[in-house]
Amino acid sequence: MQIARGLKALRTGADLTQSEVAKRAGVSVGTVNRYETWQDKARLRIPTVRAIADSCGATPEESGALIELVRNQDSGWWMDHPAVPEVMDPLMSFEDVADYEHVFANALVPGLLQTPRYALALHQAQDVRTEPDVIASKVDARIKRQAVLDRSPALHLWVVLDDAVLRRRVGGVEVMAEQIDHLIAMARCPHVDIQVLQFTAGAHAAGSGGHFLLLGRDNADDPPSSMNVVYLELHKRGLYLDAPADVQNYKLMFDYLRSQAANTSASLELLTAARQELTR
Repeated sequence: MQIARGLKALRTGADLTQSEVAKRAGVSVGTVNRYETWQDKARLRIPTVRAIADSCGATPEESGALIELVRNQDSGWWMDHPAVPEVMDPLMSFEDVADYEHVFANALVPGLLQTPRYALALHQAQDVRTEPDVIASKVDARIKRQAVLDRSPALHLWVVLDDAVLRRRVGGVEVMAEQIDHLIAMARCPHVDIQVLQFTAGAHAAGSGGHFLLLGRDNADDPPSSMNVVYLELHKRGLYLDAPADVQNYKLMFDYLRSQAANTSASLELLTAARQELTR
């Protein structure tokens, strides 16, 4: 999506039609349209991206930034992991280059904060007729994804957890206690913020909407390397939004959710209280 928008911006900036770019780049008009819209979510090829960018008069820096994005997208460990569905490939690529990720979780602990046993319990419940080794592979992929929190510089993760997430005993008391302990530990990390949206807050900004992620990287000095995308988690698939209006709407929604949730200090106390309730 970021690559597609970059290519379209180059073409419109050069005041060229897709037909003109296709002729200059030696590709079909359909290829130019597909790369600008990325409708089929197919892998993008470096030679084609370079040809389209160059046909629009891109500077070496602009062309290089787009090529680097394609290279990162193709080289991630997730591209060949059998347990990572294709719909998740873009999300993993975005997380790999994002500066921050904002998450609203209304039912389950977000993947970046799940413990192995919590993730296992989720997959066992969701994939009831799946072989144990396949489920183990899915858990492995989910835990590997958390490496973005250990990189340097680390991804800044900000999560608003609905109270329901802490009350749903995924995997039983022992697994849930371990999971909340992990949330407490992660909440103390300088690059992780966790807020709890209490039931007493009543109606909130997300309304009837579900789990969503907002990923971003802002670079005013190098616009092509900037990124803002929303990922909506649906059953067995996901939806990506990067239109400026959509992104802005979700940014505003998350800001309101943060204001409606308990602050980070109070949320740490709420997490501790939820943990204590499990062993009473």
